[in-house]
Amino acid sequence: MSLSIGIVGLPNVGKSTLFNALTKKGVPAANYPFCTIDPSVGIVPVPDERLWKLSAFSQTQKTVPAVIEFVDIAGLVAGAAKGEGLGNKFLANIRETDAIFEMVRIFPLKAEKGDDIMHVYGDIDPLRDIKVINMELLLADMETVTKRLGNVSKEAKRGDKEAIIEEEALKRVLDAIENERMANTVDLDDKELPKIKQLNLLTMKPFLYGLNKRSGVVNLDESHPELFKQLCEYIVSTGAGFVVLDAKIEDELKDFEGEEKEVFRSELGGSDGSGIDKLITEAYKLLGLDTYFTTGVEETRAWTIKAGSTAPVAGMAIHTDFKDKFIRAEIINWQELLNAGSYAEARLKGKVRTEGKEYIVKDGDVVEFKI
Repeated sequence: MSLSIGIVGLPNVGKSTLFNALTKKGVPAANYPFCTIDPSVGIVPVPDERLWKLSAFSQTQKTVPAVIEFVDIAGLVAGAAKGEGLGNKFLANIRETDAIFEMVRIFPLKAEKGDDIMHVYGDIDPLRDIKVINMELLLADMETVTKRLGNVSKEAKRGDKEAIIEEEALKRVLDAIENERMANTVDLDDKELPKIKQLNLLTMKPFLYGLNKRSGVVNLDESHPELFKQLCEYIVSTGAGFVVLDAKIEDELKDFEGEEKEVFRSELGGSDGSGIDKLITEAYKLLGLDTYFTTGVEETRAWTIKAGSTAPVAGMAIHTDFKDKFIRAEIINWQELLNAGSYAEARLKGKVRTEGKEYIVKDGDVVEFKI
């Protein structure tokens, strides 16, 4: 299951620095706008300790984690929807992703001693920055919806039932956009939603915000706590989530692992735990995904599925033939398997269940498909 998240934001908010940390892959992160021209793409493993415990349990030869594709998209500016700052190209790159991760800067202009990092507007105001970016996305969607509405209205006037349904949905979406609300806030029924989804609107995508701070300086949450509170409340009010992270520290730690990494994190002034791990986990949740596992001596693997998938649909993550050829599946929760000590013991204890086509695969299931 191929899933991608576009990292967007104004220039110089830390997008490419974060991308370097996420992917351990060097891309330019220079202190000037439009440093990133073509989107860089990185495949990032989803941190999941369950996978590695199952791998150790099975003494597996190969361990394959679930992954998310992150796309580093160049900095947007006001006027992007009209082509300003290479805007049309950048908006097209965002359109191809499944979700949007919007980087917001909360560290000051003087981020470090002797290190002034410019901001395109000359000061730090994350709420303004969010509204600038989101307005460009809304304007691009307004153009798409208006164009489609013009075509559909002609068909609706002729009495086409499907066109009438789509026209009504488009009008509600357009009204939301004109009032600076994201398309994903519009309540659409089962008939309307597919018609709107086919337009691939930017603001129909799920949003997650990254509040980028710097250690060793006074960030917005400390210098202006009330503004920081308003920022968080605004994000939540849009139905989105957010994570607070330090992209620079994460980038500096990208080549370290385990205890050594946490020691260096503490020395650099970072908070406990990986901001990257929190980001990836939240992004995974954002997309409404679950993980199931297959495990054995040859391979232990995490498979990505949409939450609520039936067993035959979940099997398609392994091979598309599994849906049609599905007979049954043997299921056990990952922790119950470990607690039992072996598959044989788990079966003796009645922990391994045989499930049919209607079974909804749960996050953390270990599955063996029978076809």
